[in-house]
Amino acid sequence: MVRVENVSKDLGEFFLRDVSIDVSDGEYLMILGPTGAGKTILLETIAGIYRPDKGKVYLHDRDITRLPPRERNIGMVYQDYMLFPHLTVEQNIKYGLRSRKLTQKEICQKVDELANLLGVSHLLHRHPGTLSGGEQQRIAIARALIIEPEVLLLDEPLSALDSETKTKLREELRRIHFSTHTTMIHVTHSFDEAFLLGSQMAIMNQGEIVQTGEPNEVFRKPNCKFAAEFLGVTNVFRGESMIDNGMAQVNINGLRVTSTANRDGQVYTSIRPEDILVSLKPIESSARNSFQGGIKGISDAGIIVRITVDVGVPLVAAITRRSFLDMGLKQGMQVFLTFKAADVHVFYMI
Repeated sequence: MVRVENVSKDLGEFFLRDVSIDVSDGEYLMILGPTGAGKTILLETIAGIYRPDKGKVYLHDRDITRLPPRERNIGMVYQDYMLFPHLTVEQNIKYGLRSRKLTQKEICQKVDELANLLGVSHLLHRHPGTLSGGEQQRIAIARALIIEPEVLLLDEPLSALDSETKTKLREELRRIHFSTHTTMIHVTHSFDEAFLLGSQMAIMNQGEIVQTGEPNEVFRKPNCKFAAEFLGVTNVFRGESMIDNGMAQVNINGLRVTSTANRDGQVYTSIRPEDILVSLKPIESSARNSFQGGIKGISDAGIIVRITVDVGVPLVAAITRRSFLDMGLKQGMQVFLTFKAADVHVFYMI
């Protein structure tokens, strides 16, 4: 559906470096990364606002690299709405149809359909300045959808909204995607948005896409140190891996950790805190990794409590508050940490 092929663009402070990505028809792709990673430039290059210095952009195998934005049939929604303050809501929504050869009846029908879909029919006579942030963003989405775009680009559309409005609009976006089957590419900083909306996820850093895949796969199995740390994988360690009977034995400062990954040499390992079982006594388990250590830190986040245990390296485990209270855990106590070899992700240092 959308193919970005070896695209580079240099705008000084912001840039893309040899970016390639495929977005399938009807997919909802979430793009995450730190500020300045190149996320917005990528969207604007797909939209045609910028022409790449190198590389090509395809839509349905048609090269659109040099087409102006109005000829691409791609809609875009920004964080700050970008509505025309002097136009009514109805006029804003139908603005994109001004060059289309449609009758007034057809235009009114399209406006009514979208206004009903987004629940803004009662606002059509109003001006943007009289609307809440959530209402303005609904209008911006309606304006982008009225042209029936083949692709809808969303640049942090929910980041300026309060929590309650953000939750409601997230549901609206999911419903719109389900109803229209429009291909969507959505830039966000929110992991919640990525998991609730995305069918695919891409991680960007310094103008490059460092990893793509299904959200759960990317989240649980980052492929590089940056992705692991950006996604909040607390336990990231460098070590030396050797393969023994098809299993990786990773030496991390003298601590040997077993993984099902078949990788040797200098590597990084990551273990998600929620994959670590905490107990007061050794437990009988098929898990290949079990270590004893003292609690060096406790971070109470309400429902979840994170404890840092020194087992030769500082391992962070996440447990429920109920388990924490039941075990009576305190600083300095000795505990056992157990986790499966399959939960130790091993990747090379890229």
